[in-house]
Amino acid sequence: MSQERFIALGELLLRLAPPNYEKIRMTNSFIVSYGGAEANVAVALANLGIDSSYFTVVPESSIGKAAIRYIRANDVHCSPCIYSDKGRMGMYYLEEGFGARASKVTYDRENSAFATYDYSTLDMEKKLSGYTWLHTSGITPALSKGCRDLTLNALKTAKKLGMTVSFDCNFRSALWSFQEARDCLTQYMPYIDVLIGIEPINLPGPDGKDLKDGMNMAPTFDEQDAIFRALHEKWHFKAIGRTVRFVHSGSENSLKAFLWYDGKTYESKTFRFTILDRVGGGDAFASGLFYAMMAGMPPQDIVNFAVASSVMKHTIHGDFNITDDVDSIIKLMNQDFEIRR
Repeated sequence: MSQERFIALGELLLRLAPPNYEKIRMTNSFIVSYGGAEANVAVALANLGIDSSYFTVVPESSIGKAAIRYIRANDVHCSPCIYSDKGRMGMYYLEEGFGARASKVTYDRENSAFATYDYSTLDMEKKLSGYTWLHTSGITPALSKGCRDLTLNALKTAKKLGMTVSFDCNFRSALWSFQEARDCLTQYMPYIDVLIGIEPINLPGPDGKDLKDGMNMAPTFDEQDAIFRALHEKWHFKAIGRTVRFVHSGSENSLKAFLWYDGKTYESKTFRFTILDRVGGGDAFASGLFYAMMAGMPPQDIVNFAVASSVMKHTIHGDFNITDDVDSIIKLMNQDFEIRR
């Protein structure tokens, strides 16, 4: 295992979910936890033994301190975090899907401490010094102009410092339009080494139309390989990973993934599984991919390990993939379901 020092950048959210798959209109109580796309990746990697840190801004309040304590309790270093005397804690409400009813997320994060913080005086080079890998996502720039500038500054600085840079496109339609996201995220691509997801990014073909527009939601190997090659030709990514989900019901899905690595496309096994909690499944895929790359696994094992990590997360309540047993993911990767004694 390489001696990576990983840091993730993004907003930490308070999560409120009714118990027992209830709807918000029915419930008299909420289960409190914390999460956020980038935090989820940091926590998952820390649980797998990677030296993992997290940078966010939370309010200088009991809620902000409780949120950071929650992250720190999962072995993530939080010394880069900032407590602000302005803004509030970003929140989201989750109605967990069951059977025919899909899960539903409602954001309440406007004017949060993270979105409104003045990052213009932040010494990003000092903040990232000593780390070898930076991860962030397309959710951060959706929050404010300041967060868009923060993301670009972080990516440029990480590249200058010679860090590996990973980025999950993570489009959220509740935060901005698809075209806004496409125009913004495309400018970040020259600084990315490892890309998770392929939308929304501008990838125009000879006719001016985006090569990905109209692409099948469940592409064939050849279709995905062509897109990966076009993306790599334009931006020279080291790796590109994306999942393909088949929704059988709100409680049962299938998942597979494609990986571009060292000039070749790989396709994972397809896993069918029952869902306990879907939130964070994409982040678990990303963390599994990063871990497998850090561990030097062969490309076919990298993509299978990443999908197995995501499937494992679907069996765990909360945003975090709290799995500290690499062997259990490998067993799942090999579709070995025998009881461990």
